[in-house]
Amino acid sequence: MEQKIDLSLIDGIIGHYRDIPGSLITVLQKAQAVYGYLPHGALTYISQRMNIPPAKVFGVATFYTQFRFEPVGRYLIMLCKGTACHVNGAEMIEKAIAGELGIADGETTGDGLFTLKNVACLGCCSLSPVMMVNEETYGSLTPEKTRKILAELRGRIRE
Repeated sequence: MEQKIDLSLIDGIIGHYRDIPGSLITVLQKAQAVYGYLPHGALTYISQRMNIPPAKVFGVATFYTQFRFEPVGRYLIMLCKGTACHVNGAEMIEKAIAGELGIADGETTGDGLFTLKNVACLGCCSLSPVMMVNEETYGSLTPEKTRKILAELRGRIRE
């Protein structure tokens, strides 16, 4: 069952973009920034308020991997699994993350701090293996460097 959300939080976004052709992706991005993910109720609301068929709104939202439909942790770890990262040790990095946090791809830690999401490519091949944590990119990873980054992020919470 989905949590009750305050749809009025996206009224300004919808109002601004409603009459701009081709703005659906921007509205979805901004709605996700508000809620941290795209709740089903928000997608329906966007459809109604922008007069776009629900199938189109849901189709666009499910087509692009940038959109999430479940809440994520405070730190969203996107681990690149592209060819360069794969060849340079992404599997070892994933094992280090799993060992350190006790989660697998698509899971969130019990304390709600970390979510791991494997992605096809982050476009940082020269830094492989690479991961992004929220908006910050970490490259040339080793298992040791990865564990240190995770410890530092966890330490930020205690400060």
